[in-house]
Formats: sequence, structure tokens, C-alpha cells
Amino acid sequence: MRTTRLAAVVSGAAACVLLLAGPAAAHVTVQGPGATQGGYTKLTFRVPTEEGAATTKLQVVFPADAPLASARVKPHPGWTYTVTKTKPAKPVTTEGGTIDSVVSTITWTATAGGIKPGEFDEFEVSAGPLPKVEQMVFKAVQTYANGDVVRWIERPAAGSTTEPAHPAPVLKLAAATGSGAHAAPAATPSAAASVSAAPEAEAGDGSTEDDSNATSFGVAGLGVGVLALLVAVVALVRSRRVQA
Repeated sequence: MRTTRLAAVVSGAAACVLLLAGPAAAHVTVQGPGATQGGYTKLTFRVPTEEGAATTKLQVVFPADAPLASARVKPHPGWTYTVTKTKPAKPVTTEGGTIDSVVSTITWTATAGGIKPGEFDEFEVSAGPLPKVEQMVFKAVQTYANGDVVRWIERPAAGSTTEPAHPAPVLKLAAATGSGAHAAPAATPSAAASVSAAPEAEAGDGSTEDDSNATSFGVAGLGVGVLALLVAVVALVRSRRVQA
């Protein structure tokens, strides 16, 4: 009986650890190794499937206030993509001249099952020149095979460090220190068809903490869960001594 009670306590505490640590980083994110203002980088959008249905579509809205003159999509097996461009509020000046057409949205659509439950996938874009801002806030809209739509577009409240339920992907940019190194571009795409921007991505302002914040929440949750496990085990041992 005592062995059964101990197993139950340990199992319950372990479940708490998983619940506290698991969801912290389970959202759409963007990474750009060596991303520097004025340079080029490979943007990687990581997409986890959190529901019981497969992810079949991802739309990424590029920030209008920090436009990109160029974005080349790496072909992805089992997916098609479309790139939509728009005219910026003011022309973008680059080393090669003035650009009057910038990337507005990129939409990936599954052709062979999508991202299954419990799995994740990554979509890559070679982009630049990167704007001279501290960060770029993207909006992402994830569509599931069952029709559910999750909008990763939220920003923290002013003055708050609490991460919202559906944070927008954020890319931090380092300040330029020289001419800047250009990352190797992704494979050049075939001509992409233009599509109108999907309305679901237009709503909401997007900015949030980066992945390091999510990781911090996960580590903190794990620590709380482990502490709960230790307290439960100690209490049970003391109870057994008293009964003896």
C-alpha cells in the first residue's frame, strides 16, 4: 500500500513538471542566425502542431514598418508557397538602388498531409537587406486540417513582461558594426504567384519577447515541478516514520 502511495505521489508530481515546462515554447517562432541591421540572414519559421489535427497552412505577414526588399523562399517538399509584394509607404534605399516593391506576405500550403500532431516543421527564407531597427515583428496565421485557425499576432501589454497566449514571432537585430556579412542565400525559388493578403492576419499589433523568454518560463516551471516532487516525497517518508 505504501509503495502504491509513493508511486502515485511521484507520478502526480512528474505530471506537474510536464504541465509547467511543456507549453512554454510551443508556438510559432522565427530565428535568424547572425541577423544584423543592413545585412542578410536566413529566416527560419518553426511551426509546431499543438492540436489533434495536422497543420496544413502557414501565412507569415512581414512588418510594414520594417520592410524587406528581398525574400527568397527555400522550396519545401510537400508544400507550395506564394509570395505577395506591396508598395512600401516610402521607397526602400539599398546599395543596389531604390526599391519600390517589398514582401508583404508569404503563404505555405501543404500538398501532402501537412505537419502531423506532435510534430513540428521549419520553413526557410533568405532575406535582406535587414532594416535598421532593433527588432522585426512578424504575424503568423496557422491553419489546421479541421478548420481551426490560430493567430500568432499578440504583443505584451505596455510595461508588462508577461508573454501573451499567442505571441507574434520576433526577430532581434544586432547593430551593424561594419559592412556586414551576408548569409548564404537559400535556394532561389521559381516564380511565385501573387495572392492577396489573407484578412485574418491583418488584425492585431504584434511584438513579444523572444525565445529566450519562453525558455526562461519553461526552466522556471520545471524548477517548481521538481521542488513539488521533493516536498511530496519528504512528506511521505516522514509519514511512514511516524506510523512506524
